[in-house]
Amino acid sequence: MTDVLTRRALLRRAAASGAFLTVPGVLAACGGSSSKSSSSGSDHTLAKTLHFSNWPLYIDVNEKTKKHPTLDTFTKKTGVNVQYIEDINDNATYFGKIQGPLSRGQSIDRDIIVMTDNSRYPSLLIKKGWVEKLDKSAIPNFKNLVPALQHPNWDQNRDYSLPWQSGLTGIAYNDKLTEPVLTVPDLLENPQLKGKVTLLQGMGDTMPLIMFANGDDPAKVTDASWDRAMKRIKKAVDSGQIRQFTGNDYSGPLAKGDLKACFAWSGDVVQLEADNKHLHWNLPKDGGGIWTDNMLIPKGGNVYTASVYMNFAYDPHIAALIEDYVNYICPVKGAKGELEKIDPNVANNTLIFPTNAMLDNARNIDSAALNNERYITEWQNLVSG
Repeated sequence: MTDVLTRRALLRRAAASGAFLTVPGVLAACGGSSSKSSSSGSDHTLAKTLHFSNWPLYIDVNEKTKKHPTLDTFTKKTGVNVQYIEDINDNATYFGKIQGPLSRGQSIDRDIIVMTDNSRYPSLLIKKGWVEKLDKSAIPNFKNLVPALQHPNWDQNRDYSLPWQSGLTGIAYNDKLTEPVLTVPDLLENPQLKGKVTLLQGMGDTMPLIMFANGDDPAKVTDASWDRAMKRIKKAVDSGQIRQFTGNDYSGPLAKGDLKACFAWSGDVVQLEADNKHLHWNLPKDGGGIWTDNMLIPKGGNVYTASVYMNFAYDPHIAALIEDYVNYICPVKGAKGELEKIDPNVANNTLIFPTNAMLDNARNIDSAALNNERYITEWQNLVSG
């Protein structure tokens, strides 16, 4: 990237142009050699460099210097330089880059990678033995992990993962074009929305909302609940109610008025509504989705150095500085209080620090469903159809 933009600036640019929201990224020299970038031993010796792969625009940035202040603070505190690489643009593509070397027992020259748990890939990495256990002795701030994220079904005790940020999946709408859209049935069946609706192309993004609307639990998917959800979506597709399935490229059409309503991520709409008062986001009454981007240590990564960084990021003050830029859901207890001193408007936004009632009304999809080959094939056929 030649320009470092705030997440808000990137979304504003996409909204102005109606263009597909994307940031180019290239996985650098991933696994071409079996040599390791750093020792994965547990001798509690810090590496000279921490190699950290993350998604674009997902950590604090000083707009004048284009540096990451919290990473600079980490270096000053520990002496560890951070090679921070924004080379993850979607889970499937990134997994495709790293699975070859990891399957051959080769290092990918990374100490931390960040992947999303409503994709199949974090659980798959654990099942294949391609990630290291965290050194929890180096993470006393682990106690600051919010209770709602402590025991995911794919990593029950957080032995291999620690949340970076989370987000809610719900419904966004433009009040210039429609009355409030607060339920999935309204989105899928209201004739006034026909052809002006999009759903998300990720199975783990769209299915929780549909299943909740059907009275089913997305955290416990059965063949029957899967078939009910697929039938309902297909009916809306065949009728022309749903225009298409999108990634985060819904942002431009939504802001420009080409869409009336869509499934959307809370963090995106936080930023979009700052520049367009007609945009709104809500968690459907029947329930919505929650997902988490997780830090993982790939095989060959330096476990101790990565764990020391995770402990640093879970200091509430540091978490608040990151959150003030990122504006997704912070996983760190105490960060809200710190952020109230820095930016009260962000600290008091319930899309960034949701209420307990909101969190209780959101579920992540069953990780077993994400790895069910029949479901995967049927979903791919539907969204590409």
